[in-house]
Amino acid sequence: MLREKLKNYHIILASGSPRRQQFFKDLDIAFTIELKDVKEVYPSSLKGLAITDYLADLKSKSFTNLKENDLLITSDTIVWLDGKALGKPKDRQDAFKMLRALSGKKHEVMTSISIRGIDFQKLVHDVTVVYFKEISDEEINYYIDTYQPFDKAGAYGIQEWIGFIAIDKIEGSFFNVVGLPVHKLYEALMDL
Repeated sequence: MLREKLKNYHIILASGSPRRQQFFKDLDIAFTIELKDVKEVYPSSLKGLAITDYLADLKSKSFTNLKENDLLITSDTIVWLDGKALGKPKDRQDAFKMLRALSGKKHEVMTSISIRGIDFQKLVHDVTVVYFKEISDEEINYYIDTYQPFDKAGAYGIQEWIGFIAIDKIEGSFFNVVGLPVHKLYEALMDL
């Protein structure tokens, strides 16, 4: 159904995330992957979804030579905790600090998706609330050492061990926490 809707487009996914790539495969979308090196820096005045909207758009603007039937999809995810954005950890110490901060608290996972053609752009986003139980330093160390979560916002993957043992509940889309609000992407693409 979606594949038929998109048959005249050349879909470009600008993401190195294996999770996002798998979502596209699972949606039966034919796509190519193109990556640009974009410095993910945003104005310090931005908060919450304004950050992910800005970064998804920034990534999109790095593609300056779209062709007539190209459809470029970029996205960005942050973890929003106590009024601050947690991106991907810089190193092991940073990952530990993030997970220690998340322990026993609720946070929001925010993702924005930019869908851009040669003469239009759609921006959609989603927010999921995640509740962490208290986790011990031993559990944090085990997770970091075993799963190396350095490519994940907030230093964790809900679909991994830490999600099994540390998450009490979520409000909203599970797939958004994994890395892409697939239902929002599907709706936006079906509306083209």
